[in-house]
Amino acid sequence: MGESLEAAIRRAGSPVALLRDSAARPHAFPVAPEFTNWRSEQRAWRTSCVLFDQSHHMTDFFLRGKDALRLLADFGVNSFANFTPGKAKQYVAAAADGQLVGDAILFHLDDDYFDVVGHAMVPDWLQYQAETGGYDVTIERDPNSYDRPSGPPRLYRYELQGPTAGPLVEKLTGEPLPDVKFFHMTEFRIGGHRVRALRHGMAGQPGFELFGPWEEGEDVLGAILEAGQRTGLVRAGAKAYSTANLESGWIPTPVPAVFGPELTGYREWLSADSLGSLGGSMDSPDIADYYVTPYDVGYGRTVKFDHDFLGRTALERLAERPRRRKVTLVWHPEDLAATVRSLVEPGTPAKYLEMPKARYAFFQVDKVLRDGVPVGLSLDAGYLTNEQAFVSLATVDVAASEPGTEVTVLWGEEPNSAKPAVERHRQTAIRATVAPAPFVREVRDSYRRS
Repeated sequence: MGESLEAAIRRAGSPVALLRDSAARPHAFPVAPEFTNWRSEQRAWRTSCVLFDQSHHMTDFFLRGKDALRLLADFGVNSFANFTPGKAKQYVAAAADGQLVGDAILFHLDDDYFDVVGHAMVPDWLQYQAETGGYDVTIERDPNSYDRPSGPPRLYRYELQGPTAGPLVEKLTGEPLPDVKFFHMTEFRIGGHRVRALRHGMAGQPGFELFGPWEEGEDVLGAILEAGQRTGLVRAGAKAYSTANLESGWIPTPVPAVFGPELTGYREWLSADSLGSLGGSMDSPDIADYYVTPYDVGYGRTVKFDHDFLGRTALERLAERPRRRKVTLVWHPEDLAATVRSLVEPGTPAKYLEMPKARYAFFQVDKVLRDGVPVGLSLDAGYLTNEQAFVSLATVDVAASEPGTEVTVLWGEEPNSAKPAVERHRQTAIRATVAPAPFVREVRDSYRRS
């Protein structure tokens, strides 16, 4: 391993200084940007069925052994009661002070055998705890395709979402669609191969995440595409996929709470290039001001005090009076247009606002103001074709969280940082209206039923 994160912070002077000018790329998806166009591909998950290739952009972190479940429970805020093979959950990890470290999808594949799938923050955290905590576990790690030294992924992973996903699966398998609960797994036979399937619901419609050994993936994909010709299947690329979370309300990369003095050992263990860049109008020199709690970003229902875990005492206090609430901010069309129009007007333009996803750092953190007073953080922004709206996912003070509340998002950095994705620009204020998260009613209703 090269330079540690702790050494890099000391060299830069602070975590904020290190991440603000980091040359690390904003997160990207190593698949085709578009197969048709991202607008039509976004529309497909509402009107027919969309196929996403999720094989390349996440880390798979496999845990096996008699202490695997104990490790997960010791550092997860979730309940693990009745978490038997064939089930999955949104795994959430917190630091001792209750601030969020990260989240990932946890698959219980078999007895004492688990797969944690997500960005690297949670796999890094669990690997460190496993190696330093004396747990009897075996670890296998398959990084995303950008970071993998060589060779293909261990698993293919395809997602089918939309109102015709069910009929498509029936055509693929020749069997009636099984009655599978949300975030439970089943098995199909597709393209001559056994395929594991997680019941999902990103678009508020029945959907499945299909996965299996990489060497079988082409056969499975071919069968899906052939059957999809008769059911209106639309293959979607990275641009459309990157915006799906804006409809479902999932905030992908909050700043992890790993910079406190009690975690020096972790940062000495962690490579400096394990974390990405920090961008946005939030300009506090204290990295703790960028942290969120599980309650801030909508994981309150996930926190269960039925077991001991790191951060439990702090979260019990936070549960009594949550400070912030996750919301969707709908950006004002006139202010949005003025931001884009500045690119063709005299003078210094506003920060370039990319479509359909506007983030320009791995950790995107913009200030949210109400009557000029900071009330929260905007954490991910982009355009939704199905709603014809530009929105961001944010966490705001409870007093500012009622739908219809008018706020302002500060867009752009002052001073401009040295990140490669940052050009000379001026900061601009964009009015926004608070709306629920998830923004789409069908998605909100489906998550309530799960």
